[in-house]
Amino acid sequence: MIKLVVFDLDNVIIDGEAIDEIGKIANVEEDIAAITEKAMQGEIDFETSIKDRVQLLEGTSIEDIEKVADELPLMSGASETIKALKEKDVDVAIISGSFDVVADKIKDKIGVETVYTNSFTVEDGKLTGEVTGPLVSGSKLDVLKDHVEKAGITFDEVIAVGDGANDISMIESAGCGIAFNAKDSVKEIADVVIEEKDLCKVLDEILNQLTTDAETETVENEAEDKKEKAVPKSDFVLADTIAGVRKQKDEKEAEISKVAEERENFNKIAKEQRKIRDELNASLKENLNKAIEFRNERNEINKAVEAAKKARNDANNKIKSLEWSSGKRDKIKIENEIKKIDKIIETRVLDIKKENQLVKNANDLRKELMKIHEDESVKDEAHELKKVSEEEHEKVIALSEQAQAAHEEMLIYFRKTDDIRTAADEAHKKFIEARKNASAKHEEFKAILSDIHVINKKLGSSRPKKRKSDNKQSGGFNKNREEKERAEEIFAKFKQGGKVSTEEILLLQKYNIG
Repeated sequence: MIKLVVFDLDNVIIDGEAIDEIGKIANVEEDIAAITEKAMQGEIDFETSIKDRVQLLEGTSIEDIEKVADELPLMSGASETIKALKEKDVDVAIISGSFDVVADKIKDKIGVETVYTNSFTVEDGKLTGEVTGPLVSGSKLDVLKDHVEKAGITFDEVIAVGDGANDISMIESAGCGIAFNAKDSVKEIADVVIEEKDLCKVLDEILNQLTTDAETETVENEAEDKKEKAVPKSDFVLADTIAGVRKQKDEKEAEISKVAEERENFNKIAKEQRKIRDELNASLKENLNKAIEFRNERNEINKAVEAAKKARNDANNKIKSLEWSSGKRDKIKIENEIKKIDKIIETRVLDIKKENQLVKNANDLRKELMKIHEDESVKDEAHELKKVSEEEHEKVIALSEQAQAAHEEMLIYFRKTDDIRTAADEAHKKFIEARKNASAKHEEFKAILSDIHVINKKLGSSRPKKRKSDNKQSGGFNKNREEKERAEEIFAKFKQGGKVSTEEILLLQKYNIG
């Protein structure tokens, strides 16, 4: 039986992210929104995200924040949902990584007494950039566990509603977890997924569970006035005779037993499919963690590859710089000029004067070339740098192969994850279908029960007999009823002047009729 429903605050009870709205005051909304999104997706841990975001708000006026909190809109259906749950005597709590300055405004609007949040640190009316509270380093599950223990209930009696990565711990642990307009990581582990921004859709799911979990005996044993409210009104037409009415009762009792059995079978299927889905989701999480491990390993190796590439390229660039600064550049230039002159002399027909000039030019260049001497120390340094370049290049090759191997392992686990997710989704669909069928059978059960109430009133009985799930009735009981009905028919015949046999008189005496 559901005894507690716990809600996240941002994007669940309120239509928006409070800290993003507060960020607009300090003109840091884009920076804060970016961190918020990473936290919601589970890319960074919540403690880091909340501290980084609050740090950006340093110096913001607490009075301005209170004004923003006053203007934050409630999610559609929030007030109606809380009111309906309280009318059903279901406890309601809010567990949020948001802030008390916001939650205090909201809880007064919707009538929630129990709220767990964090707090800004304030000095002289300004935020210091620090944050405190149970949900800075602690998880929502830690807070929920304390609340459950104090309330003396179990997690099976809890429904948790959330949308972001930091809600996953409490959604997984609750008897029923509801993902409300949530991130994919939350939808994957939730029992119920609501895509509409209307908390009344969440309320429908909760009321459905409250109805499904209600025991049949409780419905049967309620006081007469509560029975009238618990079941729909009946337009059942009674038979003209008492015997006919009793026959109708037998038929309805058999019918309601069959429906109750069918409902229980659907509930059994729902329970089995939920177990299958949860086991698959646990396996999914393991495989996903493996895939992420290999992805992180690959990324770290790739960082080492980039570092080796940089070291290799730096060494190559230094080698070039040393070669040019040592005179090699001029030497190469002169050598190229000499080659060009020699080729002209060899391949062209020139007059003697022009050829002599080219020979002279080449000889002058050779003399100049002989004057250029490379610095031996520079040559040694260049040689060492070349060794460094070659070593770093070997690292690039080896590390790239390691990165590729990690990448392939990552792909294997991601493919497994996709297969498991498909199977888990299928089990979840079967779970939802079975639960809907169980709910439909419960409605059918209540309709038949209302007909039985009409019959019982006619027969003078305020409570139907206890049904058996196997749909079998006592043979002796049915025989006695048949005899009594026959005795009543005999007495009616006798009153109209009909003859009565000795056997029939004995039957009248047996049931003290007439």
